[in-house]
Order: sequence, then structure tokens, then C-alpha cells
Amino acid sequence: MLFPVAKALLGHYRKHPLQIFLVWLGLTLGVALLVGVLAINHHAKVSYSEGEKLFSNPFPNRIRSIQDNVVIPQAFYINLRRAGYTSCMPIQTLHLETNEKIDISMVGIDPIALMQISSGNLANTDNMLSLMRPPFPVLISKPLASYFSLKDGDYIELKNQSNIGPVIVDKQNRLAGSRLFSDIALTKMLGHKAGFNIILCGAMSEQKKERLERMLPRGLQLETHKESGLTALTNAFHTNLLAMGMLSFIVGLFIFYQAMSLSFVQRQPLVGTLRQIGVSTKELILAMSLEVIIWIIIGWISGNFFGLLLANELMPTVSNSLYSLYNAEVDLLISWSWDWSYQSLLMAVLGCVLACGWPLYRLLTIEPIRLTARLSLARFAGKEFEVQAIIACVIFVAAYLINLLPHSHRNGFMLIGFLMISIGLLTPFIIWKFFDWLSYTLPSAKARWFFSDSAASLSYRGVAAMAFMLALASNIGVETMVGSFRATTNNWLEQRLAADIYIEPSKASAGRISYWLEKQPEVKSVWRQWKIDYQTEFGNLEIISTGSTEGEKNALTMKVAIPDYWYSLHHGRNVLISESMSLKWDLKPGDYIDLPAPMGNNWQISGVYYDYGNPYNQLLLSHGTWLKAFGGQGKTGIGVVLTDQAKRTELIGRVLKQYRLSAEQVSDNNNIQIQAMRVFDRTFIVTGTLGNLTLVIAVFGLFFATLVGEISRQRQTALLRCLGLSGKELVLLGGLQLLVIGLFTILIALPLGLILSQLLIDIVMKYAFGWTMEIHYFPKEYTITFLWTLLALTVAGAGTIWRVTKRQAITSLRESL
Repeated sequence: MLFPVAKALLGHYRKHPLQIFLVWLGLTLGVALLVGVLAINHHAKVSYSEGEKLFSNPFPNRIRSIQDNVVIPQAFYINLRRAGYTSCMPIQTLHLETNEKIDISMVGIDPIALMQISSGNLANTDNMLSLMRPPFPVLISKPLASYFSLKDGDYIELKNQSNIGPVIVDKQNRLAGSRLFSDIALTKMLGHKAGFNIILCGAMSEQKKERLERMLPRGLQLETHKESGLTALTNAFHTNLLAMGMLSFIVGLFIFYQAMSLSFVQRQPLVGTLRQIGVSTKELILAMSLEVIIWIIIGWISGNFFGLLLANELMPTVSNSLYSLYNAEVDLLISWSWDWSYQSLLMAVLGCVLACGWPLYRLLTIEPIRLTARLSLARFAGKEFEVQAIIACVIFVAAYLINLLPHSHRNGFMLIGFLMISIGLLTPFIIWKFFDWLSYTLPSAKARWFFSDSAASLSYRGVAAMAFMLALASNIGVETMVGSFRATTNNWLEQRLAADIYIEPSKASAGRISYWLEKQPEVKSVWRQWKIDYQTEFGNLEIISTGSTEGEKNALTMKVAIPDYWYSLHHGRNVLISESMSLKWDLKPGDYIDLPAPMGNNWQISGVYYDYGNPYNQLLLSHGTWLKAFGGQGKTGIGVVLTDQAKRTELIGRVLKQYRLSAEQVSDNNNIQIQAMRVFDRTFIVTGTLGNLTLVIAVFGLFFATLVGEISRQRQTALLRCLGLSGKELVLLGGLQLLVIGLFTILIALPLGLILSQLLIDIVMKYAFGWTMEIHYFPKEYTITFLWTLLALTVAGAGTIWRVTKRQAITSLRESL
């Protein structure tokens, strides 16, 4: 008996084939966007662990220079090999940009050294030896080769119009990440200076490690690399991305709910007839559950397919962001994985149960005689919206209770989610009540009919309007947050980069360079800064020094401080701390803190300064205090303030020539700011793309809900045409109805979006990264978003009526009856 019942219920889609597309579209789009984010997050985290290995060899120990942009001398590596450290290998790294503006890294290696230490002889192949022979080919992983559509013998075109290659594709799956491997000879020919960026060493005993540390000359340090470091470091980035994916999934789920709800409503007469001829409620539940399972399978498969395409489309941007922010190497090509796919299946099942539960319950609890009476679609709308409003109030109370809990970025996302769901559920009720009120109070009969019909149309447009409002509010919220963050970061950089030129010399040459700069006629003043990192129970602590000049004081963007904080810093046992450290350690000006040796205990905090350069702990000392505590340890930097900024290029050229520095060691403040903002913009491309996709999906949802609803209201449309309304008038009314619904939705979405941005800034950004900022508003961008969405809605509303009115009125009326 189950098969005939299921066949009868599924036969509904033969009469309404458009609903097949609408149901599929809602579930597929929701699953696709969720899968895209899940795939990106999982793929990035796998790449972190794979990126710690080179040709399947973990290198937990790394020798690097304390000073950035300072290389390790080749002579030290030779001495290292002679001392018996044969499991160590030198590395040179060049950062390149393709003509498609994708960042890749070229890693120069010593193939002979690698083959000697390779586990399982994975590197002992002919193509490794070929890297050492002209024309010095490059080795590339299969995923990266597939992404760039490269095969053996091809060349990679760079942004500067030069080519590197020929390419050798690694067919043994030994490589990972967006890295090319070559012989060190090639990286030197491409401009890498003499020496090495890093020396990788395999696992060794504690005695051997202690002996190695004693061998290190000044300026070099031995690090033990932790594989889990990047996963913890990028946690906030992936959490934010997942939040956008979940929002997109919910918007797609609303479209699915709307389509299934309308499908169940249109099958009221059929279900009533089946129940009157003896079909039990249990059989109907099983038959409809079978239908939902079929939709879950179809939506999950197609959602995984399109989600994987979306993830691979967004992956280059994500890879660029992760590399710029955290120096993380991530493969550009994502392949299907059950690890994230099963999560999307669980979400699809849960979403379908929630979306179909209420419409199915409503359908099966109504008396069969009422179901066969061809009830109006609008008859249940008001009651349902009232129930939704009550549920919304309960969820809003839950959001208020979450707000009372200790703030964290996770609680912030929960608060935002509860708030958006409550306002979303309340939106159809507010619009329906307002339209209903206008239908009784306006003096014009046409206007009263217009709003009465608009209120009735919410029975099939209400959920789509809810999804549209949520998508629009999230778009405004993220746009405001990103814009505020960008404006704040830009202003902070303009104040922080007070010097005209910044130099990162070696410690041995820093004193000579400073003395030489002070003698130059165009130099107004020279600033020195020292930096050292310490590990604490709260994570990495960066300790830096500052001079006492007025320019260095003005370069600090202070948030809050004690009176005469600058004098106290330079004449007492005082420090300044970053805003992130203040929040994570729960410190404020006037408090005392204990610091790691050799600094000791009982340091007073003179003030807290803004620092958008990193989300970690940073502490500022005076030069005198630094020298007493650390002497000549740490990294050093030089800032140069000029009397005439027009002479900066000439001075940079003289410094490079005089002390044979690399171009990376000398930068002017304009280039630093441009590069920083470029990284910022690329970081938020993914967020903006997901937000726009969500909004487009919501607009399409409203369009298809209107289209299906107007087909269901064909009798009313045909009757209006028979009463004298022309097709043009009906098309105009259809467009105006959706336009008015869109306008009222915007009135709800705009304040909700601004509240959302405030929560993102005050809770999520603050507790994820330790940054606070002033909110900025962007009326022009909001207006553009509103105009194109309203235009799309107007066209959608008019287009659906135009499609219905193409046929003769009497024919449509006869068929509808």
C-alpha cells in the first residue's frame, strides 16, 4: 500500500514541475555554500599538518636568524655538516606572483642533502637529480599542477612577464601546498641573496640538540616547531568563515522550507481524498518521509558537487589570505573528502526535518473534509505568523540571556544567530500586520485592495521575505564591519608609520647604519627599536623597545593611560601594553604585572595602546630598560624621519649601495601601508563573496516563491482580467507588490544589519582578536545594495505576472476552475 500512496503524492510534481526546481534549488544552494566553507576549513587544517613535512619528512627542528630578512651564512651550514649533523638541509625561499595574481613560493633545496635524509628514499628519484642540471626545472605537486593546468615541460608565467620552468609534475604525492621546488642554484639566479633563509633538521636527541645550540653563532636560534600551531593561530579566521557558511545554509533552507510548505498546501485535496478512502496517517507519514529522504539525497549530492566547485573557486583567495596573515602554505586544489561531506549530510538531514516538520504536521492534523474543500492558501497565514511571532519572542529572550553570559567570540556568534532568527521569524508577522492594517485604513479602494492582496500573498512569500531580510541584514552587517575595520586600520597605519623609511639590518651593522644615517643632511632623526619574543602561559609575548622622542610618542595610538605615562615609561619601572594583551590578561593602566626573566616582577602598566598589526600580546619598554634587561639580544630595526620626503628614494638607494642590503630590508612607509591594505582587502574577499551569494540566493528565493504562488493564484489573476484589468496593469501591480514587500523588509534589515555590525565589532572582533574600533557607516554602499535588490525584486514580481498573463483570460479562468 505504501508504494501507490507515495506514487500518488509524487505525482503532484508532474502538474507543478517548477516546484521540483525550486525545492532542489533551495536545498542544493544551502548545502553547496555550507560544503564550500566546510571543505575550505578542513582542507586548510589538513594542509597545515602536511605543510610541516618536506617530501614526507618531518623536520621538527629549525635554525633561523633572529632578525627578519637576515640570512644564515653558508659557512655555518658547512661547519654543521662537518660536525656530524647530516640530517640538516638548507632552504632558500622566494615569494613569486603569477600573472593571475596568485602568490606562490619557490623553495630552493639541496637535492643531494635531501636524498641522504629522505625517509623511505622518497626523494631518491631521477627527477630530483634533474633539478640540479640546466635549465634547472621546478618540481610541482599534482594538485597545484592541476590547478594551473600544467603538465611536464610547461612553463609558469609570472607577473613580471618572466617564465620559470620547465615543470616536472610530482607523481608520487610527495609535495603539498602552493610551493614549487627547485635547486638552490635557480633561486640564486632569480635574485635570492647568498646564504639560506632556514636550515631544517630532523629529530635528534636532547644531547645533540644542546650541542647544536652551543654551536649557534650570535643572531641564530634553534626552534622546535609545533604542528598544531597554525591550527590554533587561524582558529578565529575559520570560525568567522564557518559562521558565514551557516548563515548561507539557513537562507537556502528557508527557500527549501517555502517550497515544501507550498507543495504540502497544494496537496491538501489529494491528502484529504487519500485519508477519506482509508489511507492511514502512518502510511502518509512514511510516504512523505520517503519523499523528503529522496530530496535529501538529491540535495546532498548536488550540493556537494557545486560546493566543491565553489570551494575551489574561493581557495586561491583563502590561500593568499592565510599566507599573508599567518605564512601558512595551503594547497590550491580541494578534492572531495568524507570528513567534511558527512557533516553536510547531517546538516541537510537536520535542516530538512526542521523545514518539513511543521508543514507536514499541519497537513496531517487538519480534518480530511476541510482538506478537500480547496481552502485558500491565505487562510492559514495569519495564525502561522502569530505562532512564529511567539517563538521569535522566546528566542529573543534566549538571546538576551546569552548576552548576560561572559563575552567570547563564540558566545558572540550565538547571540547574533539567536537575534537574527528571532527577528527573521518576526518579519512576516510585522509586514502582514502592517499590510492588513493599511487594507482597512486607507481611503482609496484600490490601495486597500492592493495591500489586502499583498498581505494574502505573504502566505507563500513570507518565508522567502524572511530569508531575504536575513541575507540583506547580514550583508549590511558584514559590509559595515569590514568597512569600519578597514578605515580604522588605515588611520592606525597612517599614525603608526610616522617614520619615512624603515630598515631591518643585522645587529652587527645596525649601529654603523644608524651613525651613518644621522650624518646625512636630509635626515631629521633616527629611531632604533629592539624586539624579542617570549613564550608565556597566555601565549607568545612580543617585547619591543621605544625611544623617548616626541615623534615616537606621537606614533603610538593610545587607548587609555595614567597621567604622564610617557615620563613614567622612561623614568620608572613601567611598561605599555597592547589592547589585545590588556583584554586577554585582564589588565588596565595602574595594574602591576610579573614578567618572565630577566625582566622580573612588579612592573606597573602606564597605558594601553591600539595595535591592529597582530592579535597577540605585545609589551613596550623604554630603550634604557630594554638594554638593562636584554643587552644585545633580539631583533633590531631602524626608523628614519626625513626633512624632505622627496629625497627618500635617493636615500634608500644610497643605503642599499653603502651597506649592501637587500631590497626587502629597506621599505618606505607608503609601500608598507599599501601592502598592508592589499593584504587586508584580499583577506575579506571571501567574506564579501559569501555575503553577496547569500543575498542573490535570497532574491532568487523570493522570485521563485512568487512565481509558484502566482501560478497557484491563476484563478484570481484570470478573474481580475475578466473584470477589466489589463495585462500591463496586472504586471505593474505584481512588480509593485514585491517592491513594497522589499521596501518594508529593508526597513527591518537596515537597523538589524547595523546592530549586527556593532555586535561583530564589540564582541566577535574584540574577543577573537583583542581589537576594538569605532563603527563607521557607509550610506552610499547601502543605497547601491538596496537599489539593485529592489530592482531585481520589481523585475521578479512583474515577470511572474507577465508569465501568467500571456494566455487568454477566459482560458486561464476555465482551467483554474
